[in-house]
Amino acid sequence: MVEPNSRNSSDKRFTPEQYARLKAEAAAPYRGLRKFVYVACGASGFIGALIFLAQLAAGRDVATALPNFALQVGVIALMVFLFRLEKS
Repeated sequence: MVEPNSRNSSDKRFTPEQYARLKAEAAAPYRGLRKFVYVACGASGFIGALIFLAQLAAGRDVATALPNFALQVGVIALMVFLFRLEKS
């Protein structure tokens, strides 16, 4: 036999804020983790770009430092693009 209040008690399990957060998480799972990865990879690319920029400024191994610098700048650009894409 089904109790008349059993359905009402299950409806009040979550507050509207909790329900909205769960609904957003279901629509875009692991969004926070992806944003963290984008920021971490972007920071890594920034540090690498600074190192290769210093090598270029010092004139050391320009033939190898220039492509590596370009790669690091590309990583930064990709992470910024993905982060902005994630926000919208």
